[in-house]
Amino acid sequence: MQGVVVLGSTGSIGRSTLEVLRRQREHFRVVALTGGKNTDLLRSQADEFAAGYVAVVGEPTAGTTMPQGPSCLVEAATLPEADIVVNAVVGAAGLDATLAALRAGKRVALANKESLVLGGELIRQAAREGGGELIPVDSEHSAVLQCLAGREEGLARLIITASGGPFREWPAERVASATVQEALRHPTWKMGNKVTVDSATLANKALELIEAHFLFDLGYDALEVVVHPQSVIHAFVEFCDGSVIAQLGFPSMELPILYALTYPGRLPDHGIRRFDPVSAGPFTFEPVRTDLFRAFSLGVGAGRAGGTAPAVFNGANEVAVAAFLAGEIAFGQIPDLIERALEEHQVQPARDLETVREADRWARALVRERVG
Repeated sequence: MQGVVVLGSTGSIGRSTLEVLRRQREHFRVVALTGGKNTDLLRSQADEFAAGYVAVVGEPTAGTTMPQGPSCLVEAATLPEADIVVNAVVGAAGLDATLAALRAGKRVALANKESLVLGGELIRQAAREGGGELIPVDSEHSAVLQCLAGREEGLARLIITASGGPFREWPAERVASATVQEALRHPTWKMGNKVTVDSATLANKALELIEAHFLFDLGYDALEVVVHPQSVIHAFVEFCDGSVIAQLGFPSMELPILYALTYPGRLPDHGIRRFDPVSAGPFTFEPVRTDLFRAFSLGVGAGRAGGTAPAVFNGANEVAVAAFLAGEIAFGQIPDLIERALEEHQVQPARDLETVREADRWARALVRERVG
């Protein structure tokens, strides 16, 4: 029986992970949980799964005896009894735990795409040095991994899909003044607020392309995004002979989570909606409207620039999205703030963690100043 750590257990991916683990108690046991402000839910989860280590990450919480603080992520991720670390933390805060777990030889089931965006080369180095293993949880990258199983030779191109979010058919002037409630009204997926806004700007697809670059060692010319409003086909994998394989499934994070836990094998699971071609179709596809989704183009450009540019893109985006959710800026200002940060940043090689962190801090400070 393998020991599982869930970082961010009270968030959307964390809760979905625990749904999977409830059905797979014969194969996995929860050894640690970390959560944010929802300490009541965290305590309930800890009681149900008898987790030996439970911690609150973020702002100190009065009246709790649980360990507190960002360092708890690394402590949980490196526990000796942990075999698999599900990193479901949102944002740059998940990077240190990813690095620590890989250096400790753990399997990291990675839902924290920002880890690879900030420190892709550093993460690959940590996995090589410590013997850890990185398995993606994002539905698109899980789809690629499933299509590649036993077929790694001859990979030529990846096409990942995007739902297009709630604004794909809106005129640009209306999108610029979209409300928080409108941005959080995702048509196919249920996610946390930050990720949902990223889906509305398509910044998440830029982050996913950067992630795919590091996961599958492909250049950006071999990585594409296509809008697929039904969110049933998650990725296409093209091989050097022109053959294309796709992975399908109704929108649910539980299947890619289970696959990340069991890869390269599979376990029977009856908690996920079974696929039915009749009820799933028809499928449609559209190009990304780069005039509407400027954050997407900015993120892809940052990925191509490399070095510290992706860290600046991610840091600027995180602060801009938080400001939008707080009602401090309009939706249309999110890409404006990202663009300003990228224009003013002098890109450096991402040779060490401190360089990456400094770029992240610089971008966040710049955007906070612009917002203020």
